[in-house]
Amino acid sequence: MVLSLVVLASFESSLGSTLSLPARLIDEPETIIDSENGESQPSAVKEDTAPQSQADSLAVGHMEAADVVAETAKQPQKISKFDNLMKRVGAEMGYDWRFMSAIAYCESRFKEGLVSKRGATGLMQVMPIVARHFKVPVSQIHNTETNVRLACKLLNESEQRLGFPENISERDRLCIILASYNAGLGHVMDARRLAKADGANPNSWSVVSKYLQLKADPAYYTRSEVKAGRFSGSKETLGFVKLAMSKYDEYCEIAW
Repeated sequence: MVLSLVVLASFESSLGSTLSLPARLIDEPETIIDSENGESQPSAVKEDTAPQSQADSLAVGHMEAADVVAETAKQPQKISKFDNLMKRVGAEMGYDWRFMSAIAYCESRFKEGLVSKRGATGLMQVMPIVARHFKVPVSQIHNTETNVRLACKLLNESEQRLGFPENISERDRLCIILASYNAGLGHVMDARRLAKADGANPNSWSVVSKYLQLKADPAYYTRSEVKAGRFSGSKETLGFVKLAMSKYDEYCEIAW
């Protein structure tokens, strides 16, 4: 369609002068020839379909972009540069690699060279006493694979000594194991013994966490069921378990 620039003006009758108005673009009508008298007549202005075409193109573009996003969301995502190590060691030791990754996140934020004030070392913050317990030279806990393997061995031994029944829920099992990893097996076993003595469920994390907190109270840590003494670190342990399980849930959603 041909466009022409038309300047609109209105004339003032008394002065004979003109007042110019802003120019604007308008469609120039096409002409047709009247077959009877030969005179040319303006044809109907054709509707411009370009805007609709552009809208259709944009809509298609958005749909294609949405398809790409949806397809990308279906792909597993990387958790850390240690994914392959976690998968290999986790499979050998019987633990979900994403669970191991969640522990590594909580302990070190995936920093291999991290050493705490208490001497906990590496990705999984393994203590020297753990290396000695499993007859591994303490110097080896700086090696990342050894560090992860020792953490898995500690988890596995703790689980065996806790003696969970077959009907324990998976979440309760993992939470209690995590608490043992953070607080020490002795304090968790004390909490379970106290719970059982009071008629509560020693296989429920909500119950065990309650008794871990009560172990700061002399009315509880002086009882005969307690073997590991007073425990004042329940806030840290409960926070650790909560964060680790939250990260584990997150990792299960994005990686497989």
